[in-house]
Amino acid sequence: MNIFRLAGDMTHLASVLVLLLKIHTIKSCAGVSLKTQELYALVFATRYLDIFTDFISVYNTIMKLIFLGSSFSIVWYIRRHKVVRRSYDKDQDTFRHYFLMLPCLLLALLINEKFTFKEVMWTFSLYLEAVAILPQLVLLQRTRNIDNLTGQYVFLLGAYRALYILNWIYRHFTEPHYVHWITWIAGLVQTLLYADFFYYYFESWKNNVRLQLPA
Repeated sequence: MNIFRLAGDMTHLASVLVLLLKIHTIKSCAGVSLKTQELYALVFATRYLDIFTDFISVYNTIMKLIFLGSSFSIVWYIRRHKVVRRSYDKDQDTFRHYFLMLPCLLLALLINEKFTFKEVMWTFSLYLEAVAILPQLVLLQRTRNIDNLTGQYVFLLGAYRALYILNWIYRHFTEPHYVHWITWIAGLVQTLLYADFFYYYFESWKNNVRLQLPA
């Protein structure tokens, strides 16, 4: 554990709390992509298959439970909550997210560190997480006007991965033989997908105007 890893985890946790705050208190999921949330639920379900078999630390187990529970809770809210689901914009959230799953699974079967079920599923989760934000970014481009909580949620998600890159750089120079190319490349791709959003987010913050993404 180092400061970059801890900051990344706390930023990731903050992103989830911001989204749950929006959905639970405002009773609205406007501007939130169900497709992205379903992909994240699948990411955590396939990544944390070891939650009841491999104990690393209390902190690690708690974080796994939080991300698993929160991701499926968000999907449930958008799909099933009688008030929240009314604000879901199904007509705009049309990204065919299923087309992201198969290429990621095939890539995980071909490129992995060890050809076992848990290792392939863990690798699949890395590839899928790298592109899971795409439906959300497309939805934000279509809706143009983005409320503060949704903008903060996406910003925190991008910041979490950027902090993890700093964590990997730090560990590479402080831990012998620390090399994980699959994790690094997937994380870099994921962070680059946020580049355009980051630019407009900081522009809106600097000029004190509502966040808008170009169509």
